[in-house]
Amino acid sequence: MKTMVIIPTYNERENIGPLLDEIMNLKENIEALVVDDNSPDGTWRIVGNYSKKNPRVHLLRRTSERGRGLAGIAGFKYALENKADYVIEMDGDLSHNPKYIPEFLKKIEDCDVVIGSRLLPGGGEVGRGFLRRLITRLAAIYVRILLGFKVTDPTSGYRCYRGEVLRAIDIKSLKARDPFLLSEMLLRCYKKSYRIKEIPILFQNRKSGASKIGWKILITYLFKVLKLRVRGK
Repeated sequence: MKTMVIIPTYNERENIGPLLDEIMNLKENIEALVVDDNSPDGTWRIVGNYSKKNPRVHLLRRTSERGRGLAGIAGFKYALENKADYVIEMDGDLSHNPKYIPEFLKKIEDCDVVIGSRLLPGGGEVGRGFLRRLITRLAAIYVRILLGFKVTDPTSGYRCYRGEVLRAIDIKSLKARDPFLLSEMLLRCYKKSYRIKEIPILFQNRKSGASKIGWKILITYLFKVLKLRVRGK
């Protein structure tokens, strides 16, 4: 069974090398695809050099358009074109620890989608203040109520999908250019009655580089959730 880890990046030159090292040390059948939005800091160049030494690392450098959602869609397409059985998506800033990947792959043996939850017992957020942790919890409650999700952490970006799930929800027709892609995909999975489970994870706040998620993006995300609800999901 082939597993591909999708890592959307933008200006992560300080983090991407150590992250790839950790992933490559897990299992021989795990491959990694870095989808880079033509980072000015040369993240794509670091990945390109890495891939020359390790054929299990791939680079998709996007130079015409940017956006977290679009990068994710491009990565999923690549994974399916390369016959991935399982597709894991994670952040490229070391906030998502690769040590959980074996747990994702074990859990998905009896379900269709696995979400890494910060809100399950045993999960949490490390290196973040009270306000940021409160926002995580309130956003989760907001999304669950409006869209009817049953999972504890619907805004988590650390996930594992079966390849057939990505084909069935028609990723090519997804529209989100930003992190709202997470809710758009999860909603389609619920509509098709896929089995969705969670595992607890500890989210580590980034130590290097700047976060791409600001107040503007957060407010836009919450507004899109409301818009989706008003439209009847």
